[in-house]
Amino acid sequence: MGIQTSLDALRAAGRIVDAMRLADELAFESSRDPGVRTIRVLTAALEDTDQLCAIAAVHALGTIADDEASRVLVRLLSSERLFVREHAAWVLGSVLPRPDAIARLIGMTAAGGFGGMLAQRTLEQWSAGAAEHVAVGLETALLGAAEPASRARVVETLGLVRHAIAVRPLLAIAASSSEEQGVRSAAVAALGQRPGDHAVMGLLDDLASGDDHLAEVARLSLVDIDAGAPRRQELGRDGLTVAQLFLHADIDARLSAAGAGDNGGIATLLVRLGDALVAPGPAGPAATRVLTMSRGTAAQATADLGTFAEVGHLYGRVPLPRDPSATATAWSLRVPARRGIRRILRAAGGVDLVHLRMADVGSLAAADVARELDVPVVFTVAPDPHGVIQSLDLAGRLTRQNFGAVDEVEHFWFRARLVQRLAANASHTVLFPRPALERDMRELVGIDITAHPERHTIVPEGVDLVVVDRAVAEAQAHAAGAAPSEAVAELRALVEALPIERRTLPLIVSVGRLHRVKGMATLVQAWAAGDLRHRANLLVIGGDLDDPSADEREQLELIDAIVPAAARTTTGLLLPGHRPNDVVARWVAAARAGLPGLSAPRGIYVCASLKEEFGIALLEAMASGLLVVAPDGGGPATYVDDGDTGVLTATWHPERLATAIGAALAASVAETDARRADRSHGIVEKSFTIQRMAQMLGDVYAGVASDERAARSSLVVPG
Repeated sequence: MGIQTSLDALRAAGRIVDAMRLADELAFESSRDPGVRTIRVLTAALEDTDQLCAIAAVHALGTIADDEASRVLVRLLSSERLFVREHAAWVLGSVLPRPDAIARLIGMTAAGGFGGMLAQRTLEQWSAGAAEHVAVGLETALLGAAEPASRARVVETLGLVRHAIAVRPLLAIAASSSEEQGVRSAAVAALGQRPGDHAVMGLLDDLASGDDHLAEVARLSLVDIDAGAPRRQELGRDGLTVAQLFLHADIDARLSAAGAGDNGGIATLLVRLGDALVAPGPAGPAATRVLTMSRGTAAQATADLGTFAEVGHLYGRVPLPRDPSATATAWSLRVPARRGIRRILRAAGGVDLVHLRMADVGSLAAADVARELDVPVVFTVAPDPHGVIQSLDLAGRLTRQNFGAVDEVEHFWFRARLVQRLAANASHTVLFPRPALERDMRELVGIDITAHPERHTIVPEGVDLVVVDRAVAEAQAHAAGAAPSEAVAELRALVEALPIERRTLPLIVSVGRLHRVKGMATLVQAWAAGDLRHRANLLVIGGDLDDPSADEREQLELIDAIVPAAARTTTGLLLPGHRPNDVVARWVAAARAGLPGLSAPRGIYVCASLKEEFGIALLEAMASGLLVVAPDGGGPATYVDDGDTGVLTATWHPERLATAIGAALAASVAETDARRADRSHGIVEKSFTIQRMAQMLGDVYAGVASDERAARSSLVVPG
């Protein structure tokens, strides 16, 4: 095609997702013609007002095996534009080590954030061939790094240098009582990767005898050293062992924090699915052990290690900072996440496979560990962030001119490339149903699922109907005159705070995280702008209101700008925050059955997400009998019958969302029997139970494990 023609095609692409895919063509053409003119054309594109084009040029430069191209990349580390610096730090990891870049990469690492993770990753890659240069640079940086968090990040990076040159300074920092605890902890954790060193063992033994946080970290480091080199068990002899993870949540078997921070539908799904996989069935359980990994403390992580010899659904915590980190800001946790995941998999005696589901720091870290320990990966691939990019593009909120600035926050480019890499390296991929699955995967993600259909399986998510049906029975009993359950009594107390004139209205319910992708502020805007607020009260369940994360605070501020906090009750807006999953199920069921004297029956459920890959909360609402409003793309469009069981709409558009809510509310209130509600329940019962999902995934897991055993047994070991 030629470099200029390729660049012109990228600039002319009508959609942002198309332009991102064409960036691969630009990189390919650059590698084919690594001449002076190519470097000149790409260097000129770096200054383009088209920020997407500028990013593509950075990545294309990384494919050119030429010293001048590398020098351009190094200069970009000093760019005034943050997104250019970040992408340059990322791309430099694919070129030979550059001593003239080490200081600037260390500076980015010390500053932290997403760019710091990218810079640290490059330094780690370079340390394999230039350990002395990297280690000396990091030690030098420590002389001037006084701020504890920055200093800890530099120490953490020094711990990634495997050369013996790094041991001495790590020992000194770990032993120094004058160092801040976080800095010492970073050194102690790094020493756990240094087996066979008597000085290291002696110091860790001393520190582990204490009773503070540093002692907990030291004990975990001793566990890491004892694990030694990667070992695999003989897999399959005692049934399947499956690992799954979501590190942005505090997952527990009781789902007590559902809806807080990032404890959304995925956290609920992993608990229900793990239980279903190990539950007895006609042919036995689909798995003997399921290890669900999530965020926790060092003390929890230590306690968990003794449980992994058991069978059933087990939980393992990865020690991460106490304050929750949102998905978009958690990339700097890559190193501790990787160590914690490695520790769990080793303590479990090996696993048959790891199932990854998201393009986040957990999947990034787990993929590295799986490759290191030679564990096959199953990856649930979805057009995320591609679907969000497409929605924002169509809404005019994401353009070529602001793409780089948005990418600084959302990291769209990195996440899209991570999806491609995880899908390409997975032993098997799992797909969600979509109305145009083949087209969307090809056009949005760039994956042709028809090329090797044996490597892909479509598996819809599922809900626990036992929980839903129990909630519906309680709600109906209360509507018929029975005393309310404790959960329904709590909802009654919330509604009783509304003005008397609002107690004859039905409820519009939405459940989920307070995150911009979930569209909660857009929902409030759509409800409050017209007559909807006079027709129904709005109940938004989710979020940690007492200690909101940055994402939650952003949504709360947007909501307060629409309906001031002091006016919520008089206006009919209820924001109770997150509740345990079982409580949420009862509240959703009560919206359908009504609360005698407080709330009319036949409310509706609204999902206002920018994108919804499948929609656990939507399915639970349908199973409860509620008529639903849902996005007109992704998974919901495959199971919501538009005009019957719900209304599909462009949820990112407040006016269209308001129209859809109005239509759904009118249709629900007009119902005179339960036929439509029964149809909604029947759809879920037939195709979307957690038991059906577990059965389908169990077949996938068994196939992957069988193929893995066959591949290993076919290896010829020289005698």
